[in-house]
Amino acid sequence: MMFVNEKLQEFERYIRNKRVAIMGATQENIPIIDYFVNIGASVTVFDEKKMEEIDKAITDKISAHTLNFSFGEYNLINLINFDFILRNPLHRHDCSELKAESVRGAIIMTELELFMELFPGKVIGVTGNTGAETTSKLILDILKEKNVDCYYIEDNCNPYFDKLKEYKQESVAVIKFPEVNLLGIQTSPEIAVLTNTSDKQLEIYNSYEEYIDCEKNLFINQGKDSKLVLNYDDKKSKYFSTEANGKVRFFSTETRLDDGVIFDDNVIKSCEEGVRMHIMTIDDAISIHGDDNYKWICAAVAATEDIADPYSQARAIIKFKE
Repeated sequence: MMFVNEKLQEFERYIRNKRVAIMGATQENIPIIDYFVNIGASVTVFDEKKMEEIDKAITDKISAHTLNFSFGEYNLINLINFDFILRNPLHRHDCSELKAESVRGAIIMTELELFMELFPGKVIGVTGNTGAETTSKLILDILKEKNVDCYYIEDNCNPYFDKLKEYKQESVAVIKFPEVNLLGIQTSPEIAVLTNTSDKQLEIYNSYEEYIDCEKNLFINQGKDSKLVLNYDDKKSKYFSTEANGKVRFFSTETRLDDGVIFDDNVIKSCEEGVRMHIMTIDDAISIHGDDNYKWICAAVAATEDIADPYSQARAIIKFKE
């Protein structure tokens, strides 16, 4: 029987003829503008740049679809009475205009949130102060080695919306989340990987505490059947395990854990209830070396151990090129 993405169908029925605001007049948003127009939404594009500063590809797209738009410093003054708002992750979720629209009943999401809601398969989300890109690509290569139908999404997923009808229940999306994209989101991936945290407040956050709470958004809305992969060697993220809703798997290059994935005696090992299974020996055949890279290998193994076998994991890591 042919697979039908019922979540996608339901969303497209809901959004037809609804007022949709898309924040960000950038070329990257063209696919998602097309997506909403093609399913029958009434789209308005917002951007703080002036009309003369907007890329011609966007203004041409707006003209072709005869869309409404609001540009300039005070563009959000026109953000009133929308049904659905696609928030630019660089725009704070708690600004007065968005809060007012939320009170009026608007659904507000980032493109990554919406994609996770509509994707029919499993989502693996990776973030962290360092190592997120290497870990994400290791995960992707392991899945490919296992012949999993998988997709790599970095920074934004707009180009993938027009393919939502093609994805299946067995498909896997690997998403590398820039940390800023976690601010204010309320959807978490089924498998969440946090490589590490920063010891400094990042610019967009009002406080260091807000930054830590933002990191938690990667997993705080997971279900009981989900998995959270955490760096045991990172003091902050290690204690996130107490707030996990599903299974927790640690990784470490510094501690000989009884449960988790570790680098010990030059070997990557998967440990459970004190039983240690050798995944592979680190030798000259591997192109990435160093303690940090061994951490990211451990994280990738922990993230994929329910999808790929140890043989596929080892082969992918040996062939991996940064």
